[in-house]
Formats: sequence, C-alpha cells, structure tokens
Amino acid sequence: MTGFGRAEQNVGDKTFLVDIKSLNGKQFDCNLKMPAFLKPFEFDIRKRLSEKLQRGTIDCTISLKQTGNAKPVSINISLAKAYYQPIAELSKELGLDDSQILGNILKLPEVITPTSDTLTEEEWLTFKAILDSAADDLNQHRLEEGKVLEQDLLKRIDNIEKEEQLIASLEPQRKQKIREGLVKLLEENVGAENYDKNRLEQEIIFYIEKIDISEEQVRLRNHCDYFRNMLRQNDAEIGKKLSFLLQEIGREINTTGAKAYDATIQQSVVIMKDELEKAKEQVLNVL
Repeated sequence: MTGFGRAEQNVGDKTFLVDIKSLNGKQFDCNLKMPAFLKPFEFDIRKRLSEKLQRGTIDCTISLKQTGNAKPVSINISLAKAYYQPIAELSKELGLDDSQILGNILKLPEVITPTSDTLTEEEWLTFKAILDSAADDLNQHRLEEGKVLEQDLLKRIDNIEKEEQLIASLEPQRKQKIREGLVKLLEENVGAENYDKNRLEQEIIFYIEKIDISEEQVRLRNHCDYFRNMLRQNDAEIGKKLSFLLQEIGREINTTGAKAYDATIQQSVVIMKDELEKAKEQVLNVL
C-alpha cells in the first residue's frame, strides 16, 4: 500500500501542486494539508481520496503556487493609511527612523487578511481532475510494488508446499517408527511373551489414527491452491481475504506440528512457520 503520487496544473489564475504519500494501514486515515480557501471542499476531497486509495495512512499536501493574477491575501489599504499617518507623525517627533514603518504596519491587526476567494464550480471540477491524477500516480506506484509483492508471496507458498511434500514422503516412515517404538517399549518393560500382540495391534492402529496428519496435509494443499487463485483475482479487498487464508494455513501447520512426534517433520514445520510469518508481513502491504 506504499506509494507516492504528484500532479500539478493551473486552475484559473491559480497553480495547484498535489502531493500524496501512502503508507501501510488497516483503515483509510488521511492527513490533509491545504490552503484555507479550499476548506469548503475538504469533505469532498477526503471522500474522493478514500474512493481512489481505499486503505492506508495517507499524507496529502495541496500547495498553491502564486501566479501573476493570484491573490492569496488581501491588504486593507484604507486601514493601512489610517495607521500610517499617526505613526509617521510620532516617528518624526521622536526622531526615529521611519524606514521600517510600512513593515510594522503590515503586522498590525486586520491590515492583511486571507483572501476570500474560492473555487468556482468549473475550477473545482478541474481541480478534482488534478487530485485524481495524483491519486492515479500513487496507485501506479502501488501496482509496481504489487508485482514484486505477488512474486514474493508465491515464493512463500511454494516453499510451504515443498515442506508439505517432504512431510508426506516421511509419513510412512513415521508410522513405522511409531509402531517399532511402542513394540520396543513393551518388550523392554513387559517382555516379548507377556503381552497380547492382537491387542497391541489394535492399540497401535487407534494411536496412529489419532495422530494421523493426512487431513491436515490435504487442507494445507487446498489452502495453498486457493491462495494462488485468489492472487489472480481483481478484488478490491483481497488483502483481508489473503490474511484470513494465511491464518487457516497456520492452523494446519500448527496441528501438523502437534501431531508429528517426529524430529524431521518438526524441522519442516519450523520452516513452514517461518515462511508463513514472512507471508503475513507481506500481506499487510496488500489492499
């Protein structure tokens, strides 16, 4: 969701420069800086930015460049003259330098006031196009970042699937090791001739079914496939959906680790968790 956009154009006798910067954020949060005469349009500006940018922490600065006909401020000439006469006489009587009188008069209350100019309806439509242009420029930056982001997310999902495939190849060996371990434990503590082998076989089958991870593997593969398909969709809120899906992937990985009872499989689970955390960090950048 990071990016930067800029647009500049004349509107009547004014030249506007719009700068927009976006950082990651779960909601739309806009910090807007603009000239005072645009205040009547603040709600419309914020609404327009929200529609164009959707989410993120937004910093938008609208600057006014002065042109020959621009009047960013107005001077109350009558009031300035009224101030000047008594001040000039006082300065002369006191023998003071009167070269700074004008500068001091301009600092007095009500001499300089902000312009009451605002945008006409036609100028507002033109300005809105400038705002849209800056937002489109920012979104273009987002798209370029998104291409890199997509490749990274796919890489993380591929790495998770590689570890899942390794776990699947180790599953028959894991079951055999569990069976051999239980038999060895009984023989060492009870004796080879002192237990019911049929009963042991039933208990082993029950135990292996209890720690079976085949369902978790199937769901994990399905989630990974769904994640890839979702990345191809043109969805305005895909970031939230991808985040939810990564949570489901995490549940299957955690359950696999809890049932594994195998050092090699646990190593793969750790690698998958690492890849998952990297994917979660990256998904925060997706709208």
